[in-house]
Amino acid sequence: MSSTNKARAYWKENVIYLAILLSIWFVVSYGCGILFRDALNSINLGGFKLGFWFAQQGSIYVFVVLIFVYVRLMNKLDKKYGYHED
Repeated sequence: MSSTNKARAYWKENVIYLAILLSIWFVVSYGCGILFRDALNSINLGGFKLGFWFAQQGSIYVFVVLIFVYVRLMNKLDKKYGYHED
């Protein structure tokens, strides 16, 4: 595989990872915090309604977890295409 094709394949997989992870974050932050708030408010978490919790804290926690997931995915992708550091 030529270096140009390898770079394009690498970037294509990277964009797919980004789209999936950002979609998850969107669903959690916008969906759970705004759209599904009424349904989630019937559940309490630590004395707070779950819809409120997602709007205030949950989306931030999910974002931090997604950062670590992205790092792990990119490390695997770097190794797959030979861009990793030793």
